[in-house]
Amino acid sequence: MKATDMLNKIKETLGVELSEEVKLAQAALENGTIIEAEEFAEGKEVFIVTEDDKVALPIGSYKLEDGQELIIEEEGIIKSIGETVEEAPEEAPAEEVDAAEDEKEEMSYATKEDLAEVKSMIDEIKAMIEKKDELSVEETVENIVEEVKEELSQVEKVNHNPEANADKALNLYSQKGGTTTMDRVLQKINKFKN
Repeated sequence: MKATDMLNKIKETLGVELSEEVKLAQAALENGTIIEAEEFAEGKEVFIVTEDDKVALPIGSYKLEDGQELIIEEEGIIKSIGETVEEAPEEAPAEEVDAAEDEKEEMSYATKEDLAEVKSMIDEIKAMIEKKDELSVEETVENIVEEVKEELSQVEKVNHNPEANADKALNLYSQKGGTTTMDRVLQKINKFKN
C-alpha cells in the first residue's frame, strides 16, 4: 500500500477533510530515476519515487535531465540546485610560461667538437680512476700492515704466570689404622695374582 493511500484511509477514518492537497514536484535524473520534492529549492526534502514507497535521496551530486545539478549533503535534504559548473583548468602564470620557453630556446644540439671534448674528459677521468685503484690497493695493504704493527707495539707484553704451585693434599685413608680381616684377605688375593 502506498503512503498516499494510507493517508487517504486515515482521513476517511477520522472524518477529516483537507481542503488543500499538497502537490509534489517531480523531476528525472539523467539515468531516468524519478525524484519528488515539495519544491526543488535549497533546504527542501527530496525523495526517490519507487513502486511501493518514497526513499530519501542519498548524499551526493546528481544531474537532472534538464542539465541542472542537484547537490545533497544531508540525506534527503537539498543543499543546492543550479546549472552545472565545470571547473576551467587553471592557466599557468605568464612568468612560468616565459621561463619554459627560454629553457627550450637554450637547449640545442651538441656539436661534434662538444662531443669530442666530453669524450676526452671521460677518458681522462677513467685513466685517473684506474691509476688510483692500482695504487690504492698497494697503499691500502701497506697501511694495514703498518697499523697492525703499531697496534701490536702498543699492546703490553703478558708473561705467562701459572698459578702458584698449589700444594695438593693427598688424602691417604686408613694408613695408620690397623688391618682388618677383610684387608688381609684382599692382600692374599693380590699376592696370588702376581
